[in-house]
Amino acid sequence: MKPVCLIVGAGAGIGGNVGRKFAQSGYHVTLCRRSNEEGLEKLVSEISNAGGSANGALLDATKDDAIENLVENIEKDQGPIEVVLFNLGAQIGDRSLAQTTTKQFELGWRMATFALFRLASSVTPHMEQRGRGCILVTSATAAVRGNAGQHSHAAAMGGRRMLCQSLNAEFAPKGIHIAHIIVDGAVDAPDTLGKMLGPDRFQQLREERGLEKDGLLLPAEMAETFYHLAHQHRSAWTHELDLRPFSDLAWWNH
Repeated sequence: MKPVCLIVGAGAGIGGNVGRKFAQSGYHVTLCRRSNEEGLEKLVSEISNAGGSANGALLDATKDDAIENLVENIEKDQGPIEVVLFNLGAQIGDRSLAQTTTKQFELGWRMATFALFRLASSVTPHMEQRGRGCILVTSATAAVRGNAGQHSHAAAMGGRRMLCQSLNAEFAPKGIHIAHIIVDGAVDAPDTLGKMLGPDRFQQLREERGLEKDGLLLPAEMAETFYHLAHQHRSAWTHELDLRPFSDLAWWNH
């Protein structure tokens, strides 16, 4: 069996491009997303047509037992999960405290932090038994800096970062690499930024800052970094890094 790269949050941006990279490098890739089965099937077909091995599954990460059953089924039917990319977003938009309901606040935590806890709880026993594995966690600037209107998102992402540190402290000595990747900039991704801005504003942003200007994070280039992290020698593991375009100020200079 081929080693498996499980991607939770596989849209057309970071998740899909990481999937392509790992499939090109000999992994079987299992791509999961909450909705848009047509888009998921398209991504799987593109990887398969390029000679890679992939399958897709719709996954509601807030549903009881969904993550746990997914991991067990992959281990049983697909092969050993060697790499996990946890790429779920938890952005509910800019909302004042008064506009943020308890349900909305809790949803951010369930997506960003609790789902990662459940995934790690499910996959680390398999990795620990084999003495190896890697969990890559996509994060955001909100993990290190809270802004007005980001009560849910900042709290959830800050919790995600601390959970990654705790996972690293427990599992790195057991041969399991935990990496927390802070995405400090706008990503040229139609499924996320494109939907948030709408097609016209997204295209305008691409023309003003992206394309040949390289002012937006390119998912295919980001995938190279994710792949590198998953294959670092254990004597020089990276736990946390930032990714941003060359022309952006870093989060600590804002």
